[in-house]
Amino acid sequence: MAEKPKILLGVTGGIAAYKVVGLASQLCAEGASVKTVMTHNATQLVGPMSFEAVTHGPVHTDLWKDMTEDSVEHIDLVDWADIVVVAPATANIIGKIAHAICDDLLSTILCACWKKPVLIAPAMNVNMWDNPAVQKNIETISSMGFTILGPQEGPLACGVVGMGRMAEPEQIQVAIGQFLAKT
Repeated sequence: MAEKPKILLGVTGGIAAYKVVGLASQLCAEGASVKTVMTHNATQLVGPMSFEAVTHGPVHTDLWKDMTEDSVEHIDLVDWADIVVVAPATANIIGKIAHAICDDLLSTILCACWKKPVLIAPAMNVNMWDNPAVQKNIETISSMGFTILGPQEGPLACGVVGMGRMAEPEQIQVAIGQFLAKT
């Protein structure tokens, strides 16, 4: 990785969110500075304290909480980051990106960061992944320059085997390293 890369990690409400704690930990162990943004749904699956413990920093969850006269948090976080990574990326956040829906901190960040490298790691049920609307949204965000990593075929949380499993944290880490090597 580049010298002290700055990674903004967006975590959404997919069951694979628990795997992302390990990714954040490994990125920090390799010398990256990681700031975490979690959606409300993500906090229902993994506690923000888990990310705070491994990144040694606060988790950002609220669009309005840390706004001041001098600071607009969603813009400050975008300006700070070398790369933005969303893992897991649910059908919900993918749809928000595709249609510029900005109703929480992470979706607002993703609308503002389209000039930065953005890596999206989808994770969802196979039926959701195969939904024509989701596939159209994937095409849309790909055409906007967002990089899609995965999903993969494998066992899913619902008990079936199919496409929709999030790329493994190690694969996401390699992709982040490849992006940062280009900058």
